[in-house]
Amino acid sequence: MHDIADCMTETPPTARRERIAQRLEAGQTVVAAALAGEFAVSEDAIRRDLRALAAEGRCRRVYGGALPLSPAVGPMAVRATQAMERKQALAVAAARLVTEGEVIFLDSGSANLALAEALPDDLGLTVVTNSVPIAAALMARPGLDLIVLGGAVNRTVGGVVDASAVLAVQQLSLDRCFLGACALSARHGACAFDAGDAAFKRALVEASEKLVLLAVTEKLGTRAPHRVAPLEAFEALVLEDDAPEALVAELGQAGARIVIA
Repeated sequence: MHDIADCMTETPPTARRERIAQRLEAGQTVVAAALAGEFAVSEDAIRRDLRALAAEGRCRRVYGGALPLSPAVGPMAVRATQAMERKQALAVAAARLVTEGEVIFLDSGSANLALAEALPDDLGLTVVTNSVPIAAALMARPGLDLIVLGGAVNRTVGGVVDASAVLAVQQLSLDRCFLGACALSARHGACAFDAGDAAFKRALVEASEKLVLLAVTEKLGTRAPHRVAPLEAFEALVLEDDAPEALVAELGQAGARIVIA
């Protein structure tokens, strides 16, 4: 049963919902109160729209509104099979940043899984990771020393991000960290959906001399609820060659070096 305000508005509920979805797909955050005023309906009506869109997998609900989806949504086992060639291109570009004898951290993430396979064997690298898939990929690489953090595995993240993992990171001294992120923007920096994952990533930021982030184009200009690090904290952002010029310029102006794969 629709609210009286629904019947009074000139925009039918289905059309209104589609217009909201188009904004989300364009990377815009939506606020329920603002939408209610714009469409002359109640906030309850807008919340129903957002619940329906979330159920269809077209947005992520947050308090007071909704966020556009990031390609980081979904289990790691699924993400690892998506856009593989594009992530391999990012990985090849990122691997060139590594120098001899470094202790590097590969954070959980499908792009970093591709990077694990692209790392050279002849630089005497020590690789630390919290990721189960990354650790499995590196087990077959005798030219790389491997350290795996222990703890409870978060299947969506694809690795360990609990309190024991945070404590382990706090004892590390890392030359370079390839940080994973669910979303990236000039205003909000690198963000994550999961609170525990975000806390773990912040510990990595503190433990690392240099930070690098690999990001597919769909993550650019999006945001997630938990901030991890501002752009100026990164030595480099490795982006795809189809990244929109305006977004690339915004990211560069925030202080990070841009590497185009």
